[in-house]
Amino acid sequence: QVKQATNQIVMNCADIDIITASYAPEGDEEVHATGFNYQNEDEKVTLSFPSTLQKGTGTLKIDFVGELNDKMKGFYRSKYTTPTGDTRYAAVTQFEATDARRAFPCWDEPAIKATFDISLVVPKDRVALSNMNVIDRKPYPDDENLVEVKFARTPVMSTYLVAFVVGEYDFVEARSLDGVLVRVYTPVGKAEQGKFALEVAAKTLPFYKDYFNVPYPLPKIDLIAIADFAAGAMENWGLVTYRETALLIDPKNSCSSSRQWVALVVGHELAHQWFGNLVTMEWWTHLWLNEGFASWIEYLCVDHCFPEYDIWTQFVSADYTRAQELDALDNSHPIEVSVGHPSEVDEIFDAISYSKGASVIRMLHDYIGDEDFRKGMNLYLTKFQQKNAATEDLWDSLEKASGKPIAAVMNTWTKQMGFPLIYVEAEQQEDDRVLKLVQKKFCASGPYTGEDFPMWMVPISICTSDDPTCAKMQVLMDKPELTLVLKDTKPDQWVKLNLGTVGFYRTQYSPDMLESLIPAIKDLSLPPVDRLGLQNDLFSLARAGIISTVEVLKVMEAFVNEPNYTVWSDLSCNLGILSTLLSHTDFYEEIQVFVKDVFSPIGERLGWDPKPGEGHLDALLRGLVLGKLGKAGHKATLEEARRRFKDHVEGKHILSADLRSPVYVTILKHGDSATLDTMLKLHKQADMQEEKNRIERVLGAISQPELIQKVLTFALSEEVRPQDTVSVIGGVAGSSKQGRKAAWKFVRDNWEELYNRYQGGFLISRLIKLTVDGFANDKMAAEVKAFFESHPAPS
Repeated sequence: QVKQATNQIVMNCADIDIITASYAPEGDEEVHATGFNYQNEDEKVTLSFPSTLQKGTGTLKIDFVGELNDKMKGFYRSKYTTPTGDTRYAAVTQFEATDARRAFPCWDEPAIKATFDISLVVPKDRVALSNMNVIDRKPYPDDENLVEVKFARTPVMSTYLVAFVVGEYDFVEARSLDGVLVRVYTPVGKAEQGKFALEVAAKTLPFYKDYFNVPYPLPKIDLIAIADFAAGAMENWGLVTYRETALLIDPKNSCSSSRQWVALVVGHELAHQWFGNLVTMEWWTHLWLNEGFASWIEYLCVDHCFPEYDIWTQFVSADYTRAQELDALDNSHPIEVSVGHPSEVDEIFDAISYSKGASVIRMLHDYIGDEDFRKGMNLYLTKFQQKNAATEDLWDSLEKASGKPIAAVMNTWTKQMGFPLIYVEAEQQEDDRVLKLVQKKFCASGPYTGEDFPMWMVPISICTSDDPTCAKMQVLMDKPELTLVLKDTKPDQWVKLNLGTVGFYRTQYSPDMLESLIPAIKDLSLPPVDRLGLQNDLFSLARAGIISTVEVLKVMEAFVNEPNYTVWSDLSCNLGILSTLLSHTDFYEEIQVFVKDVFSPIGERLGWDPKPGEGHLDALLRGLVLGKLGKAGHKATLEEARRRFKDHVEGKHILSADLRSPVYVTILKHGDSATLDTMLKLHKQADMQEEKNRIERVLGAISQPELIQKVLTFALSEEVRPQDTVSVIGGVAGSSKQGRKAAWKFVRDNWEELYNRYQGGFLISRLIKLTVDGFANDKMAAEVKAFFESHPAPS
């Protein structure tokens, strides 16, 4: 549409050469463009015409040549090996955020929606897929080895969701209860490995249709595993692309955590089919709406499909605490960020958009209640379908449905960075308990001393030992200090804030309030998610220098009877951070002894082999505990790991998938060059990407300096897929003091190659985070700062 007379058309275009372009007004002569002026910095091209194009509609035709690149973005090639060992390439796409412009010239912004009619001319023995179903397939006139495949017209949609794939694949298919054709495409010969994802997808589509009360809008959906893939997955409408490890499950060789990961990622990407694809954010500032929402509802969906995963407790450890860790830093950013240049968009695909986004939506859902929340969601999706929306529009719909001041509350969580620390003390007055609450911004660097006093509107819930699972009081804290009276609370009853660890804040109890909660950890009367939240708050307060680490380690002793996997997993992370800090001191050996003391009772209870009646969470817990004991050098664990590894390598007794990571990491940590060679051989022989990744992630555990170098060199070799190099280097950096130094030096020495390989993108940010994370002195801080001043990495 020409909105006003002009002789230029400006559109997005990157790494594309335009040969000819013409504009034909409806019912009139076509005019050929006489100039193409590329603004490469801005990824735009200006087409100039010899005469003025008048107001009205017309057709723009462009003949161009693009490049099938190796950058894992735009239209790119992905290398794979056939069952007979030949190397071949598939052609695949990844357009989010701003790379559709590498595949064809377009207006590459989420709010400029259009319909797409796609045809692909491909070798006739290849599979060709796009967003919609195939409507025609005919021989290509100029070459008998080619066919032209034509796809149905898409609904009105954004460019970043367009997709096409050409390659060799097998598939499994099913129809969901609501009649949608679901297919999972796998590498040739591995169709079997698509079945788990297929079951999840077929269950999930009706779940979302029911939850949103809006049907899935397309006739089909394909889920496909791509060999070289930078992200975890991408929600292209009707053709969702995945890393192999996020989609493929081999009943014999996949571990429990892989199944859970696949279920979550499938749930996440399918949620986007409504939230993101049907209704799209207005601009990248509102990206968090897409990602935060999908990162929350993926858990709702997995909880529906697999109640035995106890997935909401895992949410707290995986998303909530991760977001709080990042958001307590002085250089965090608000959930809503203004975004200008495309290179800035990459920066916001981080734990704030995803995990803090998901956490505040979980808090909001809890504050509104499920019924009104669903009503509001339906209102929003119906009102904006095939259109674009901003954060305010969602608040508006939820406010209408619930009658609560949603925008006022939520703006304090999305428009300012950070979150509050709530200090609470209690006083007994006859049969009542009087609580005094004070909120202040929580900072990782210590008590907040800023000039301004940021304030949050905090939904507070309080429970007592009367009923630890039910709120005795709920109140919205909308000022800096608040005094509350809990009626009929006897002196011997404990009081706890933040029931279910749903509110996005940390709590600091007065010493006597904390003291009274310790028995409730020991006898498990406090629910798992509350036990987890309590110790996580304590560890963060200690790291921020607000309370003493000694106090926290004393509380740790109350966890002797802990049965819950997720609580252990979070404890284990916190001890890991502490042990990394202590590696800079003379107390590193002592903390290893402490870790062995904490983990050996549970290790002995669990043993090595699954017992009858055990489930998913027992398998995860066993892997966690044995790995922790093995790494710390627990004698019995190390000996058993070596024995089982030997049997595994000799083919006498293959290790179950759930035991492989803990065994591998244990024997490497205490191994020599022969151990490393054996692991590298296992890597080469592994047919499954999951097994290759499992090995890549633990290779860094090896301790001898010359072997550490060998692992780092291996990271950049042909043996490792480009997207996985990062986890090999990260594994080295995270395993030991020597590894940390070596990995950082390696990144500096190979910076050109690494930076060019990832071209900005979020893999480079992940690499940097993993390699500098463990340092803890000013000299290193200065060195890191100086390096990036001379080697800028905006993303």
